Amino acid sequence: MVRGTEGADDVLAEEIVDHFVDLGYLDDTTFAEQLAMSAVEKRGEGRRAVAETLRKRGIPRDVAEAALAALPDDDAERALEFARSKLRAVEGVEYEAALRRLAGQLGRRGYPSSVALTAARSALAEAGVGRSRPFARPSSGVRFTPDE
Repeated sequence: MVRGTEGADDVLAEEIVDHFVDLGYLDDTTFAEQLAMSAVEKRGEGRRAVAETLRKRGIPRDVAEAALAALPDDDAERALEFARSKLRAVEGVEYEAALRRLAGQLGRRGYPSSVALTAARSALAEAGVGRSRPFARPSSGVRFTPDE
């Protein structure tokens, strides 16, 4: 943001920018790759969310597409891992509601609806939750009986 600043020498600003480009400090491709990998590895985001992040940061479309193409094609595994981590948040909730909540969380993370639903169903199935059985905590073994 040196260019266009009142009192800044335009020639000097251009030299500084060119020098930073030569040093690799200003490189859209590297920046886009780092943003994409960070979004996937640290925040567990899907491709749609990563693409939106790159767009908001002003990364050119062709550079963003190249960064997305370089990402590992493991959306399904990452979505399932995220759904597993969120199972506690839907304990005690009926199956359909738990499925909607998990799929919604995955959708907001940028996973396509088909991937989100599959991951949510798989995580619930792994937890032993099905359509016929509500999602409840395992019994502690303590029983309370009314006093007579």
